[in-house]
Amino acid sequence: METVILSLGFGLVIGLALGLTGGGGSIFAVPLLVYAMSVPPHEAVGISLAAVGATAAWGVIQHLRGGQVEFRTGLLFAVTGMLGAPLGTWLNSLMPEKLLMLLFAGLMLAIALRMWRRSTASNTATEKTACPADATVESPNEATCRRDAQGQLQLTSRCAVLLIALGFATGILSGLFGVGGGFVIVPALVLFSGMPIHRAVATSLLVIALISASGIASNLLADRPLDFHIAALFAGGGIVGLSMGTQLGRRISGAALQKGFSMAVVAVAVLVVTKSMF
Repeated sequence: METVILSLGFGLVIGLALGLTGGGGSIFAVPLLVYAMSVPPHEAVGISLAAVGATAAWGVIQHLRGGQVEFRTGLLFAVTGMLGAPLGTWLNSLMPEKLLMLLFAGLMLAIALRMWRRSTASNTATEKTACPADATVESPNEATCRRDAQGQLQLTSRCAVLLIALGFATGILSGLFGVGGGFVIVPALVLFSGMPIHRAVATSLLVIALISASGIASNLLADRPLDFHIAALFAGGGIVGLSMGTQLGRRISGAALQKGFSMAVVAVAVLVVTKSMF
C-alpha cells in the first residue's frame, strides 16, 4: 500500500513538472525512485521512461486541441532522438551507478544555468523592445534558424542539420539517464528554433513520448528489469498532475516558467550530488 501511495504521489509531481515546463519529469522521477523508493538506478531508468512517456503522450492529446504542438519540428527531433536512444542505453550499461548519478546532476546544473540566462535575456529584450529608442534584441542563433512573420520555422538545410544533431543528442541522453529529454528539448527549441516557451512545452511532450518509447524498447531488448506496476502508478498520478500543470502554466509567463524550472532543477541536482557523495 505504501508503494502505491508513493508511486501515485510522486507521479503527480512528475506530471505537474511536465505540464508546467514540458520537461523535468524524469529529473524528478529518477531521484525519487532511487532515493525514496530504493529502486536501483539502472532499473529506475526504464521505469522513468515508461511513466514519463505515457504521461507525455496524454499531454500531447490535451495540447492538440489548442494547436500548440509544432509537428514538423517535433517529429524532426523525435525521429533522430529515437535513433540516439539505443546508443544511450548501451552507454548506461557501461557506467557505475554513482558515476551515472553524478553525471546526471552535472547535466541538470548545466541546463538550469542555460535556462536561467535565457529567461533573463528574454526579460531584457522585452524591456528594450518596449522602448522605441532601442533595437530589438536578436537571438544568437537567429542566423541558423529563423521564423517568418507568422512565426513559422523556416527549415533551411543549416537549421535542419542543427535540429537533427540536437535531437540525436537528446536521444542519447534519454537512453543514458532515463530522461524523456524535455529538460533538454524545451531549452533547445527555445534557444535554437526561436519557438515561444509555451509552444515549446507542448511540442516537447510529443518528442518525449516518442523518444521514451524508443528508450523503453532499448531497455527491454537489453533484458533490463522493468517494473510495469510502479510505472503504471507513476503514469496514473502523472496524468492528473499534468492536467493541473497545464492549466496552471497558462496563467504564468514564459520567463517565470523558465526561472521556476531552473530553480527546481538546481535543487534536485544538489540532492543527487549529496546522496551520491555521502
